[in-house]
Amino acid sequence: MMEQRVSLITLGARDMEALAEFYEAMGWTRVDSPDGVIAFDLIGQTLGLYPLAALAEDIGVPIESLGPGAITLSHNVRDKSDVAVLLARAEAAGGEVLKSASGVFWGGHHGYFADPEGHVWEVAWNPFSPLGPDGAFQWNGVG
Repeated sequence: MMEQRVSLITLGARDMEALAEFYEAMGWTRVDSPDGVIAFDLIGQTLGLYPLAALAEDIGVPIESLGPGAITLSHNVRDKSDVAVLLARAEAAGGEVLKSASGVFWGGHHGYFADPEGHVWEVAWNPFSPLGPDGAFQWNGVG
């Protein structure tokens, strides 16, 4: 079952630094993120900025299909095996699996699905960012 929460909101950015400066001007503070993502922890979730072309490549779709204001929602799970289970559930419910569960270069495990109207979700297990007991997510783990 998919818990009723969003762990990570990822914005596909054409100019990551300019976009990060916008959020900093709004009063937000970056958290450490050494892997090409700019991250801002929110209350119980994280906003991440990621290069638009890299986001399209990661999902496995043409960049044009993401449209203006490209965004993905992520639902982080507690166990690696939950990624495939949740992708199968999404497909059974009428969604489309865009990327099957697989390992990621940074050491996690993830996949993507689109809901019936095309909104893209990532399902991810991140061994470096464990969830809090209530499902809360922070970029470097809830601790």
